[in-house]
Amino acid sequence: MPTRNSAARSIGSAMVAGLARLRSPFARGTRRRNQDEFFAELLRQLARMTEEVHRANLIQEYRIAMEQMDRTIDDPSLADARSTLGGISEAKRRQMIFANRQYTSLLLSYRIGTFDWRELLGHLRILCRNSLFAEYWDRTGEHRRSLPADSLERRVGEAVDSIMEELADDPDEWWVVGHLGEPPCP
Repeated sequence: MPTRNSAARSIGSAMVAGLARLRSPFARGTRRRNQDEFFAELLRQLARMTEEVHRANLIQEYRIAMEQMDRTIDDPSLADARSTLGGISEAKRRQMIFANRQYTSLLLSYRIGTFDWRELLGHLRILCRNSLFAEYWDRTGEHRRSLPADSLERRVGEAVDSIMEELADDPDEWWVVGHLGEPPCP
């Protein structure tokens, strides 16, 4: 992977530079300060690399989930196995799976940093205006209630619930962003 290799080269370069500093004939205090700077930079690079690996894992997990959703949309027998929604037609089940796909895509975009919290809410406000998404959201309320209270998905779900309530109260002012709390901690 190009990202992993460049991160490894960057860390390797920092280590070589740091080792050269360690062997320099500077006074003991200067050497200690250089070592501290080196290790601090090494930790920063390691933290950045860890974040990148986490984002890459999220994206890979998303790809797998989307491939499964695409297969269930294409093959009704798989849709029956994947969906927990009963009493709906094959076409409606496919629509519900696609609505879930749209929501999941927005959630991933927030998780990997493509959107900030306010942008996520803006995209969700638009999505919530869609009647099929609103039906999907209503039908899957039990699913969200089982999520841990401090999870990102639960907090985003609560924000969508608030948006849905606001839309029910005044659908003509859908663009008005009410106070939906602070962004959840990732």
